[in-house]
Amino acid sequence: MATGMPERRGRGTREQAVYAPADATIAAFVNELLYARGRSPRTCEAYARDLEFLAKFIGRDVATAQRAEIKAFVLDLAGKRRYQPAAIRRKLVALRRFFRYLIVEGRREDDPMVGIDAPKLPKRLPVVLKEDDVAKLLRTAAPAGRTEFQRLRDRAILETLYASGVRRAEIAALNLHDVDLERRIMRVTGKGNKQRTVLINESAADAMRTYLAHRPRSADDAFFVGRRGTRLGVRAIWSIVKTVEKLSGLSLHATPHVMRHSFATHLLENGADIMTIKELLGHESLATTQIYTNVSVEHMRKTYDAAHPRDKRDDR
Repeated sequence: MATGMPERRGRGTREQAVYAPADATIAAFVNELLYARGRSPRTCEAYARDLEFLAKFIGRDVATAQRAEIKAFVLDLAGKRRYQPAAIRRKLVALRRFFRYLIVEGRREDDPMVGIDAPKLPKRLPVVLKEDDVAKLLRTAAPAGRTEFQRLRDRAILETLYASGVRRAEIAALNLHDVDLERRIMRVTGKGNKQRTVLINESAADAMRTYLAHRPRSADDAFFVGRRGTRLGVRAIWSIVKTVEKLSGLSLHATPHVMRHSFATHLLENGADIMTIKELLGHESLATTQIYTNVSVEHMRKTYDAAHPRDKRDDR
């Protein structure tokens, strides 16, 4: 049972299946990302599929793509295919890294990405659930047909997402030895294969203990497993959250990332400092975390009311 955190095992304890591109150049690039750069298998697959998408668009080896063709590809994504700016920007990141890799390896002299501008992102604040809405979500009964094990697992996943603010990929990669329920801490591996320690509350710890008492015997070290005793993937975790959301009747969409946004905003509104929230979320830049100060109107109101002298005067 997960009550301690022994020394980390080898990479193989949490390694996922790695996508193997048919194109040898893309495959070599994926290996560079995975083993030299420490990128996750999920990120490597996304980059590989983006490159395969471009290769299909131009009708030949992606390594030979020219600037005009890439520009036409971007215009096709934004126009005919109606991709959102964020999705296009992510694909451009993959292309830039690929062509820089080719230059470093001496496989290409020019960079066709020069002059390719990424579409601007609209300035949107993250979606955040109210505290009462989160409570309603966590109280929602499991759908019909769920076994006791699945019901307890799904509840533990929801509680853990809200208690810790972890990403769905981080909770999917969580292993038994990463969790210390006595101290209420978890060790997670985030973007760039960087590890950090996060906290959980008593509600999450209780839900996780109850789940572990019903977790099927398995040779898999994964904390959260499916009916066959194998690690739950990110899609399964997404599906669990969306299923409960539909049953809850919430007006706002709940996703694992919305739970992360809600976690950060609610901590801020209840007095946590921005630097603590930054560390818990695993942000490299404080600027990334500060978006929650824009979301949290209630936090601004409390600060304003505490600081402005007018309403404190007896002679107003």
